[in-house]
Amino acid sequence: MTKIAPAIIVLGNKSIPVARKIISILPEAQLYGLAGRTSEVDVIFTEFGVTLRELFANGTPIIGFCATGILIRTLAPLLANKRQEPPVLAVAEDGSAVVPLLGGLNGVNNLARQIASVLGVKPAITTTGDIRFGVTLEDPPVGYRLSNPEYAKVFMSDLLAGHAVQLKGKAAWLRNSSLPIAQNAERVIEVTEKAVFSTATHLVYHPATVAIGITPLNPPLQRGEGSELVALVQQMLADAELAPASVAGVFASISDAAESGLEAIANSLNVPIRFFTADAIAQVMSQNTTADVAVAAALAASGGELIGQQQTANFSCAIAIAPLPIDINTTGTPRGRLVIVGTGPGRSDWMSPEVKEILRNATDFVGYSTYLDLINAFTKGKRLHESDNREEIARAKAALDLAAEGRFVAVVSSGDPGIYAMAAAVFEVLDKQAKPEWQGIEIQVAPGISAMQAAAAKIGAPLGHDFCAISLSDILKPWSIIEQRITAAAQADFVIAFYNPVSKQRTWQLAEAQKILRRHRSPETPVVLARNLGREAESAVVCTLENLVPEHADMRTVILVGSSKTRMIQKRDGGIWVYTPRRYDD
Repeated sequence: MTKIAPAIIVLGNKSIPVARKIISILPEAQLYGLAGRTSEVDVIFTEFGVTLRELFANGTPIIGFCATGILIRTLAPLLANKRQEPPVLAVAEDGSAVVPLLGGLNGVNNLARQIASVLGVKPAITTTGDIRFGVTLEDPPVGYRLSNPEYAKVFMSDLLAGHAVQLKGKAAWLRNSSLPIAQNAERVIEVTEKAVFSTATHLVYHPATVAIGITPLNPPLQRGEGSELVALVQQMLADAELAPASVAGVFASISDAAESGLEAIANSLNVPIRFFTADAIAQVMSQNTTADVAVAAALAASGGELIGQQQTANFSCAIAIAPLPIDINTTGTPRGRLVIVGTGPGRSDWMSPEVKEILRNATDFVGYSTYLDLINAFTKGKRLHESDNREEIARAKAALDLAAEGRFVAVVSSGDPGIYAMAAAVFEVLDKQAKPEWQGIEIQVAPGISAMQAAAAKIGAPLGHDFCAISLSDILKPWSIIEQRITAAAQADFVIAFYNPVSKQRTWQLAEAQKILRRHRSPETPVVLARNLGREAESAVVCTLENLVPEHADMRTVILVGSSKTRMIQKRDGGIWVYTPRRYDD
């Protein structure tokens, strides 16, 4: 349901001035540049094919400054369903040509026209109906849905062969086209909210003008009542002879955002949910002399006429029709979304595709300034909410408040967000403060590569058997507990990953941990100090427990201490592999 921002792919700096012209009319677009050949872009990529296929698979419109052949050959393995293909266009390096390639049923020709217009050229559109009549019947503009797309190709062929068409209903994009319109033509295009039967000679477009307002009367809805609500809405639409395809969305008060029944209705109709503030609902109630929140929500969304309203013991439902298609992007606000993401150690190619997609689409970024700097390729034009690294609880609360406003908030952690990071802080605030407006927020945790995983991969496989992680920071827990845990882990012969080993204020804890370990581990126990992994000046140094120098560590260091079974292997180049065997054979 979310509109995905286009990706503009450039392979050299010569294309960037032309790409900037496109961005002037598509400000949400992100500029992707090939590493080593481009500068001042939003996202750097190293592998053209992998990046392109990843974007295409995620439904991202692609504008490639390259030959048409390389785009087609790269995406060919993914071509399966033309109704689901995102728009793909090729643009000449100097902007002299704009060629729509894929996504004919998802707006590629319209996108080509937009781009060609700003570049001052004519788009290379080859769709015959589009060229002759200025419309693609299979791809209506936003706000209209074709009820019988399987008939559109033959219908257009008939018009190209000389048949005329009769228009019923109102739609400026059809009336202002070059279609051969005749009042008594046998072939008909009808625009209506009604559930009209369609045939091969009668195309039906449903405008998204129907608004469904919902409010629970006895919240929260219980299990099974969502399906009851779905049945009621479907019956109300049938009674009014309205096509479900004309429903623009489900609308409600923001105070009801947590109600599961809203999601059930929206999913059944494949439409979004939008919310209005209490003030907006109250204003519509006053203007229309109604005390029903569902009626107010439907009227606020449509600005039109109420055509039906019903109440049960548990909820109220209202249906209204707007004079024109409802722009869902400017009507109400979406359900707030908060995702706590892990960016890994910092390198873009170490971030998961899921995290990259979240970062591309988020409206707000919340995090420690150093971590936000690591993802600056994704933050252009977004709202940044920076804070000190110690302000975790305040940061979590601010993120939840932003999401409650209907924003898409990414709380950014390095490494994995669930390991000594922001995921726990968000859930702690959600648990202990529990504001009612937070209950409707969609919350997700998107994992990343943790520091200990990155360190282990860099040096071999030291975490190959049982291990634990201990933070040496005594800011949030007393040193006495840390001391107990180090002792227990050492006695149990775990490999240990130490986080937060040393800071400017905490200079003695690592040395104390070393003393505790020496009581239970051999002085020859392998120790790995990994610093700045995935970033500039990364290093991974192997020493022994006896030779560990605490002053060599800082807050950007993760330390791995081996168990009694951890081994070192000398490499030919002088380096060392470290691993802990899976078997505990003598």
